[in-house]
Amino acid sequence: MDKYILEMRCINKSFSGVRVLKGVTLNVKPGTVHALLGENGAGKSTLMKILIGMYSMDSGEIYFQGEPLENSTMRQVLKQGISMIYQELTPLLNMSIAENIYLGREPRDKFHFLNYKKLYENTKVLFKYLNITNLNPEEKIKNLTVAKMQLVEIAKAISYQSKLIIMDEPTSSLTEVECEHLFEIVDMLKAQGIAFIFISHKLDEIYRIADEVTVLRDGEHIVTREIKGLDRNSIVSMMVGREVKQLFPKENAEIGEVAIRVENMSRNKEFCNVCFEARKGEIVGFSGLVGAGRSELMETIFGYRKASSGDIYINEKRVQIKSPADAIANKIALLTEDRKRTGLFLSLSIKDNMIMPSMKYYKKGPFLDHKKIISACQEQKTKFSLKANSFKETVNNLSGGNQQKVLVSRWLLTEPEIIILDEPTRGIDIGAKSDIHRFVSRLAAQGKCIIMISSELPEVMGMSDRIYVMHEGRITGCISREEATQENIMRLATGEKQVKQGGADSE
Repeated sequence: MDKYILEMRCINKSFSGVRVLKGVTLNVKPGTVHALLGENGAGKSTLMKILIGMYSMDSGEIYFQGEPLENSTMRQVLKQGISMIYQELTPLLNMSIAENIYLGREPRDKFHFLNYKKLYENTKVLFKYLNITNLNPEEKIKNLTVAKMQLVEIAKAISYQSKLIIMDEPTSSLTEVECEHLFEIVDMLKAQGIAFIFISHKLDEIYRIADEVTVLRDGEHIVTREIKGLDRNSIVSMMVGREVKQLFPKENAEIGEVAIRVENMSRNKEFCNVCFEARKGEIVGFSGLVGAGRSELMETIFGYRKASSGDIYINEKRVQIKSPADAIANKIALLTEDRKRTGLFLSLSIKDNMIMPSMKYYKKGPFLDHKKIISACQEQKTKFSLKANSFKETVNNLSGGNQQKVLVSRWLLTEPEIIILDEPTRGIDIGAKSDIHRFVSRLAAQGKCIIMISSELPEVMGMSDRIYVMHEGRITGCISREEATQENIMRLATGEKQVKQGGADSE
């Protein structure tokens, strides 16, 4: 038996004369999870796209199960036993779960018509094998949450009976319970000799699931090591090329008067009788499991959704917010959960994305003052260490971390006083996370009111002064920074009511 199921030797790749992979080597053993780490732009995605046949390499060698893998198409690679679960999900929304899983491989009857009975039976058998009990094969994909869509993609990859499965940020939309279920599936498949390449920015996950780790930086192979005995600081330093002293650089800020107060806000079945307040200079965290209603609540406050009932007070004055324009007029900004679907205009330039909601500030008579616009964009670029050659560059070409910095810059240019951040560091690398955390802390120190939703407990605990916890559309408690532990938060997130309030009333 070969020592490695996959060998990628001295892989080189350039785009428009710029080398993005420089002699990269990656060896994966059967029946193991091999973590592939590095900042956004390190070359991880490019290396994987070469492996699955999306890109061709300039030079190098690839061997899978001892056989050369050369100039293969994506379909050929899939047939040979390599599948990939992508970070950006692209399911066919109007088709059923079963149709998505077996697309192009549907069972047919003797007249070549699609055999739906057999299709659904095959899907049920697959779900039983994976212990997935909360999905109906006949359900339309468009009715699913992002977390459930991710489970469908995992089941689809496994349905190909692959010997190597690549997972790119597979847990970015999953709850802790769902993550553990995924890891149990991976453990089961590992025992059957299936290998995994696991890409994630969450080090807790890496230590839970990985056997070995390879770090890339600036398109080069830095190290391959067993995860045992490798400490976190070493991994982070190898990834970013410098020491990240503090991932959650929380500065002390003077807590001022109440900036926003929400009373008895409800919307259909999404959330009910929610009451909370946040002060100037304060970072208020919102925690809870997927489906708790956190994002829906903030989108209602911002005017994306219409409330069934409830009141909003800004600086103790009752306001009417019926649209995002009303929210912006009241100095509220909202960084949405999904930067690509509801945040950025991917086909537009960095400059256009930054100034979109604040064009009125850059008018010179009936025309735009382009000199003033470039000056404002340059200030944001410097502030966030934004990596881009030109403000004319299309946002879609940027790494996830740099896209997030563009989105934060856009809302800062509206000069907000209340800043709502929904999963501000989802899917971005450790270096960019630290940059964004540092800047959020500085905004609070300047007297801005920060409301931050995060599904990552270390983040919400590390950055917040107080944490509201939601369960099934209701606030179950509010925990002070001193009282915040993962156990306390998870108890409230699973529906246990808080007996003693910390820092503020829960309702």
